[in-house]
Amino acid sequence: MAWWVWPLALFVVCFLMGIVAVPAGIGGGTLFVPIVGSFFPFHLDFVRGAGLLVALASALAAGPTLMRGGLGSLRLALPLSVLAAASSIGGAMLGLALPANVVQMLLGGVVLGIVTLMFVSKKSEFPHVAQPDALSQALALNGVFIDGASRRIVHWQVHRTIPGLLTFLAIGVMAGMFGIGAGWANVPALNLLMGAPLKVSAGTSSVVLSLVDSSAAWVYINKGAVLPMVAVPSVVGMMLGARIGARLLDVLKGSVIRKMVIAVLLFAGVRALLKGTGVWA
Repeated sequence: MAWWVWPLALFVVCFLMGIVAVPAGIGGGTLFVPIVGSFFPFHLDFVRGAGLLVALASALAAGPTLMRGGLGSLRLALPLSVLAAASSIGGAMLGLALPANVVQMLLGGVVLGIVTLMFVSKKSEFPHVAQPDALSQALALNGVFIDGASRRIVHWQVHRTIPGLLTFLAIGVMAGMFGIGAGWANVPALNLLMGAPLKVSAGTSSVVLSLVDSSAAWVYINKGAVLPMVAVPSVVGMMLGARIGARLLDVLKGSVIRKMVIAVLLFAGVRALLKGTGVWA
């Protein structure tokens, strides 16, 4: 088989993943690693390295717009990112040190956990925070934005700051170890645990991703685990697909796309689990 077949196939698959990722409300990196790691003949280290760059590119592309619109809070993102970035470096080093089959099994378990979270989680658009805790008040973790749908000014604040910091510490380890980004975990943690509005949670998640994934990506780059033949078509395909997905956001039914993504991730998670155990090599 010619050398260019796999990069071309990777570009096409990532282009399609980029289209469905936006309406489904998940990051491209969450789809990339389990699908490419399970069904393409690349070593998992190269897939995870490219997965971090895919998630990073998506976050950096969305970040400026979200910050200008007041949906991405740098003040909220920074304390969370410091811990998550530090733990992501440790997670990346641990992931590269473990045997590939062990990481593959763990990845399968995490992907099945993501599927469960996507299936059962109920997001709250404007959570009620009666009283912010002392730490969030000291760090001034609050803000205001104009909701585009209702055209009203929304003031927000957060609580449970210490549990939130500990949660992001764990999220960073998983992001670095598996290279899947962490948007799937960032948004529920910010929205359901800390009480940030859903749009602020999604916007701040992109800011956190840009800081956390860049830290973990350097570990993979330093270890030689970023292969241009894998990373370049993946990033380009995902970015182009995401642009089309954003344009189709009003046309496609998000709930239907989300169910399709859950089905694909369920299959990819089982495949990764069986591939790691050697049952389905």
